[in-house]
Amino acid sequence: MLVSLKIDPEYDGFLFLAESERNPPILVSHRHLEVELNLVVNGEITYVLDGRSYTFGRGALLWFFPSQEHQIMHRTLDAQYYVGVFTPDMIQRACRSATYADLGKQDVGDVGILHSTLDPARFDLMERMMAAIMEGSMDADLLNREAGFGVDSSFRYRHHDPDALNAGLRYLVLLAWRYHQAAESRADSLKLHTSVRQALRLISENPESESLGELAKKCSISEAYLSRIFRKQVGIPLSQYKNNIRLGRFWECYGGGASTNMTEAMFAAGFGSYAQFYKVFRAQYGRGPRHLLRSRTEA
Repeated sequence: MLVSLKIDPEYDGFLFLAESERNPPILVSHRHLEVELNLVVNGEITYVLDGRSYTFGRGALLWFFPSQEHQIMHRTLDAQYYVGVFTPDMIQRACRSATYADLGKQDVGDVGILHSTLDPARFDLMERMMAAIMEGSMDADLLNREAGFGVDSSFRYRHHDPDALNAGLRYLVLLAWRYHQAAESRADSLKLHTSVRQALRLISENPESESLGELAKKCSISEAYLSRIFRKQVGIPLSQYKNNIRLGRFWECYGGGASTNMTEAMFAAGFGSYAQFYKVFRAQYGRGPRHLLRSRTEA
């Protein structure tokens, strides 16, 4: 699915620190016109691309190109990772020499997720540089909720000094690419079982109606085997993945205007009762929905 990251013309992209405790788990397979860079600073994150699963830990530097449809599958509760995106116009202006030619491509061939692991000195410099670029940006809670997929249709990224942000983004992408080329390249990935891939597709299409038994029947395997292989390869139980999909849909409905209140958004997302919604919401965010939504409104 091609998505718009809603970047206004005055910006060459954006940068924010995604955190599991703040960032809604909107697990949608997607791609965008911008080149994307991630730097993992804490915990682990797992992506799926082209039927393979990749897990990254601290120090991992990874890239997504416009043709690559990717999906984040799982993050540890302590996961923190910078997400930077760079517009095609900026890439064209900044990457003029052969050293950076690949950054202007729609993809870089059949390599999966292009990634590497930075040595401690380079990782420390990249982390400090990203933190400096973030100075003057928007509130961290707001960025985690809205940046990129923005559940509020009116959201637009803002920075108090667009010129400084754009200059920082330009240097960031060039430095990160040089560091990537000089770093240790890794190709660790796991090819997802055919049944896991099919279950992911079915859940994405209709998360509220597919029970474990129905999924197993459609995948032509037993419930026990599907449950076991799904957890082993994706990193979380199938039930938790379905709940994360529902939470993502809740945020889309609640913030995007499709529903006018929390209860309507909850049912539209596929939750069968408030008790179920409350349990899942609290497990993800550590607070009940009314308390968290009220605190965000007041902020």
